[in-house]
Amino acid sequence: MDKNILFQSFNINNTELKNRVAVAPMTRISADQEGFITDRMIKYYRSFAEGGFGLIITEGTYIDDENSQTYQFQPGIALDGQAKEWKKIVDAVHSEGGKIFMQLQHTGPLSQGNRFTEETIAPSAVQPKGEQLKFYLGEGPFKRPRTITKEEMVDVKYSFVEAAKKAKSAGFDGVELHGANGYLLDAFLTEYTNVRTDEYGGSTENRVRFLVEVANAVTEAVADEQFIVGMRISQSQVNDYFYKWSGKEVDAEIIFSALGKSGLNYIHVTEFEAWQPAFEGSETSLVSLAKKYSKLPIIANGQLENVDRAIEMLTDGGADLVALGKGALADHDWVKKVQQGEVLSTFNAEATLHPIANIKDFEIE
Repeated sequence: MDKNILFQSFNINNTELKNRVAVAPMTRISADQEGFITDRMIKYYRSFAEGGFGLIITEGTYIDDENSQTYQFQPGIALDGQAKEWKKIVDAVHSEGGKIFMQLQHTGPLSQGNRFTEETIAPSAVQPKGEQLKFYLGEGPFKRPRTITKEEMVDVKYSFVEAAKKAKSAGFDGVELHGANGYLLDAFLTEYTNVRTDEYGGSTENRVRFLVEVANAVTEAVADEQFIVGMRISQSQVNDYFYKWSGKEVDAEIIFSALGKSGLNYIHVTEFEAWQPAFEGSETSLVSLAKKYSKLPIIANGQLENVDRAIEMLTDGGADLVALGKGALADHDWVKKVQQGEVLSTFNAEATLHPIANIKDFEIE
């Protein structure tokens, strides 16, 4: 297969990415206790840019000093001075020719460690499935959240907007709104975590409403030809891996059509295997459905470290870019290795993510 498509430039508005390969957002809990970035993080993000990745999307970053923090040692963009420190990472990536987007995250019901509060909030007071992730310093069941009020929803939108403004001030090339994996925005989208009876609950049109409102608010505040706003979407969640939208392609049409009209510049779709059919009885991937109904540029994520799979997604799978997680961790220079025809490394989860998923010395030496 012709691998040259991986190395073609791609424009989102007037932001030119030098190739079609991105680093996916991955939680690495390597900030300090107050959520400020560390020298270790600077070296980590710089290494991907040195390795040839055209775009780097940061780990999920908390947006306020209230309910948004997900993990201990998670970086933030909420406090005075945090944006100034993040600029060191931005400058490091830019110095190596890469672009960098910050992923903005509100944890909703799935917090494992928030130094600002003991409570969690969600669309509805539904006990989350599963248990906290030990390699992110969690233990036991998740807390039962309380129902977020409409007034608090306004505050959350404001927090996303203010966080995006801070990211822009730090020199980021864009922001990605975390609408996936069971966190707050996705919890609105998920049927069993959202049992509201107001205009934000019930039908798929209602459940996607808050995601659209947040996208509208952020894009109106910060998006321009040089600053990009996207959103990550998934079916699976960190605590419910096999969840699927019950309405199948009908749901996909509603969700992606609404997001396509929300002002977003791209959608980032993550599935376990990005090329697989999205639903039982279907032959179409969620990536293809996102492209079909949103009409936006699409980033695909999910087991695409295999070069042929990545090429297939870019040529026939509906993706404009591919984002690598495990592949990027195994080879911070994945892009350069593929360009030069070198053998790729095998991802060692035990060494990289266990017992704690922080950045290891061997990754930045």
